[in-house]
Amino acid sequence: MSKDATAPQTTGTETELNRGDDVLVEVRNLKTYYEGGGLFGGTPVKAVDGVSFDIHRGETLGLVGESGCGKTTLGRTLLQLESATAGEISFDGIDVTSLRGDDLHEWRRNAQMVFQDPQSSLNDRMTIGEIIREPLDVHDWRTPRERRQRVRHLLKTVGLQPEHYYRYPHQFSGGQRQRIGIARTLALEPDFIVLDEPTSALDVSVQAEVINLLEDLQSEFGLTYLFIAHDLSVVRHICDRVAVMYLGHIMEIGPTEELFTDPANPYTHALQSAIPKPDPRASGDRITLFGTPPNPRYPPDGCPFSTRCPARIRPNAYEDLDNEMWVALLTLREVLRERKRANRSIRERIRERLGKDTRFGTVDGTYEELFGEFDLPSEVESVLDGIKQHMQSQDERRALEVFNSEFGSVCEGYAGESDQPLKPEFHTVSETGRQSYCHRHQEEYREPGDVLEFRHRR
Repeated sequence: MSKDATAPQTTGTETELNRGDDVLVEVRNLKTYYEGGGLFGGTPVKAVDGVSFDIHRGETLGLVGESGCGKTTLGRTLLQLESATAGEISFDGIDVTSLRGDDLHEWRRNAQMVFQDPQSSLNDRMTIGEIIREPLDVHDWRTPRERRQRVRHLLKTVGLQPEHYYRYPHQFSGGQRQRIGIARTLALEPDFIVLDEPTSALDVSVQAEVINLLEDLQSEFGLTYLFIAHDLSVVRHICDRVAVMYLGHIMEIGPTEELFTDPANPYTHALQSAIPKPDPRASGDRITLFGTPPNPRYPPDGCPFSTRCPARIRPNAYEDLDNEMWVALLTLREVLRERKRANRSIRERIRERLGKDTRFGTVDGTYEELFGEFDLPSEVESVLDGIKQHMQSQDERRALEVFNSEFGSVCEGYAGESDQPLKPEFHTVSETGRQSYCHRHQEEYREPGDVLEFRHRR
């Protein structure tokens, strides 16, 4: 069973979590783009690109992925600290993307954020009491005397002392500063809290204390969390469900233990393999991803993970091609894409006409670096010769067309005669409704035995 990539995701975890259909936050096809600079704008950075998921009341949804994948931007957009470019965010039935002025100000009482750095998120010129009381002052909560009483109660709730009221942030340790940030977040009794890597700047022993505090507070106040983190061990401990993010997309989402013990998406599988293991003999299970994540201003046309995926689908004619050679071919494709969108200066155009080297380098040099050590099959060499001729003529567009026609696949978005790139769809991969965004779940692209038999492919 498959779903359109932009359709609302339902994970089927209601039975497991015993929460019925009590959804607090609904996100549908959310996009957050940052427009290009310059007088005429430019290609936007697609920080969040068509994300859909639900967060149930009282649960903790984990959000994991590499640095720069859009986790923090997604969390900030949910709280309207960043403006959504498109899509909907429904909070308890209210579309918060449409709120303005006083309505937005009032709504923010119900949604708060704990920031990653407990030091820079606190004002060193304010006492701890003033910092925690500030949200109460902004929203004119009750009387000044009741606000002070509320602050002292919050200090006790997060494990600090009433006498800390008049101290300053620099007088506290990192763990204590994070507790202060949590107390400030709780001041207005919110229903929903975004936790942006709340323990990443803390020592391991302090991390455990903060995590236990967050769990106790959730039980006491019935809080709902979006827990953003890169430490998968912490996520596994605290989260009910996990969403795996890459290049602005959700790649897999489902119950935590199921996702950790039986990952369905190639990217999730690669992340899992990076978790340190106490047994050094287990290092052979590590999946090494080659290259770096693509520029979010120019993401791949097809699957966002296609440029690094160890399970990428090859054309039938090249299924048995040497893995190292295939990596070299895909590297050439990225070189072509970079050259196609690069702007040549007047100086570089003059140097090209004079036959001198430019920052683009010579085509012969590029080919030697990529393919010099390989004994290329005649059919591959023939296609590469054609691509090389177009590169020498500075016609990268035509070179890419030739490359995709021969080596392109469904993963790269190559869709035959169609002008529209072929995107993956979400597929339900378990009885709990866990979903994965990958072509490999389609019957015609599954490998023998298991959809993820790719440990030794690159």
